[in-house]
Amino acid sequence: MKPHRILIIRPDRIGDVVLTTPLIRAVKQTFPDAFVGVMVNSISGVLLKHNPNIDLLITDDPAGKDAGRSGFWNQVKALRRHAFDTGLMPLPRERHAWMMLLAGIGKRIGVGGKIYQILTATRTVSRNKYIPLRHEADYVMDLGRKIGVTNDDISPELFLSEQEKELAKRFFTDRGFSLDLPIIGINPSSNKSVPNWRPEQYVQLCTLLAKKHQLFINIGAFAPDMEKHFTRFREKHIVYSGTDLRELIAVCSKLSVLVSSSTGTQHIAAALKVPTVTMFCPLPACSYQLWGSLGNRSEVIQPSEGYCQHQCLGDPKVCTMDDISCEAVMTKIELLLNPSTTPERNLQ
Repeated sequence: MKPHRILIIRPDRIGDVVLTTPLIRAVKQTFPDAFVGVMVNSISGVLLKHNPNIDLLITDDPAGKDAGRSGFWNQVKALRRHAFDTGLMPLPRERHAWMMLLAGIGKRIGVGGKIYQILTATRTVSRNKYIPLRHEADYVMDLGRKIGVTNDDISPELFLSEQEKELAKRFFTDRGFSLDLPIIGINPSSNKSVPNWRPEQYVQLCTLLAKKHQLFINIGAFAPDMEKHFTRFREKHIVYSGTDLRELIAVCSKLSVLVSSSTGTQHIAAALKVPTVTMFCPLPACSYQLWGSLGNRSEVIQPSEGYCQHQCLGDPKVCTMDDISCEAVMTKIELLLNPSTTPERNLQ
């Protein structure tokens, strides 16, 4: 029997791509002789570097190098040359539905029931309005199940080279940090994509933690408004605004705990088995049941019962979860710094 040639398309945000790695692994394990290609955008593509389950990594940049009609057709021709027989599309995009059809990919499966999926004869899997609510990685795995994947392990994974691991060590030691002592990662940025503390609340947390811990504060690239809040910590701690995503991944691998809201950095840490303390809104679309850390030791903090009904502004993207205290977060951090007292959290 001719080996499968399978294409997985996930051209969106960092966390979504990280949560697609279980599907990539499961496809390769179920069909070990298959040729597996993955299409991602030009930013998140570096997440999948060194992944042994990927035979071909393709980037699609419709706003840049692959823009316009010529860019689209060049991508179609490239896919056709690789003769994929199966295409999986966890994120519904009209561009990619037509791309798979015109590239001659015989079996095409996506999520949902958009008009363009009907027009392109794309088979679909339904999320059934998220009832019952499952994890995003499990919903993604549904596409694999549609082609016979039997592995239900939804823990994500990222891979670092030995050189990257060594560079991560030097990143901290060159700045006077001791790798024998805890390094607490703080990720205050979320680009207003999810409920999150105000910067002032993270500053308060950092002030308390700085008394006894080494801090790595990832404010994100090109964030001067965020950076000004954390200038006071630069003398003894690290305030990071790098643009190299591979460097961030490597540096995160050396953290003892990462504190954040539900962000891509949270999923990077989880995929590296770094413990996480994550603040979540309890609303289903933002909840830890859908977006929680997987495969690592993790702690979840939510606002008190009734907060969303009586104090939230009604828009999860601007909710500040004010009634989550710094003391509550610090308690969770201390639990994770003592592995003997903290059970693993399994969200499967």
